[in-house]
Amino acid sequence: QVLDTKDLKVFKVTVNGEDAKFAFGEKHSFKGTPLEITFPFELRRGQEAVVEISFESSPSSSALQWFSPEQTSGKKHPFLFSQCQ
Repeated sequence: QVLDTKDLKVFKVTVNGEDAKFAFGEKHSFKGTPLEITFPFELRRGQEAVVEISFESSPSSSALQWFSPEQTSGKKHPFLFSQCQ
């Protein structure tokens, strides 16, 4: 699986609670850097996977927006979303 990133530091990736291997691809000047995730198991048709990424953003990370807990529907946790589809 490949995700878009820009100026992120990734510490750990898990899939369904299992550690997954990950690596950054070649950095592009304005597109960012692909994050390539290797699942620790074969994904079967119809199987769901929960991917958790422990990361740190930087001031140069683009299109990342945070909601404070008060701005979310559950009011308990902050929420991060990206507009870099």
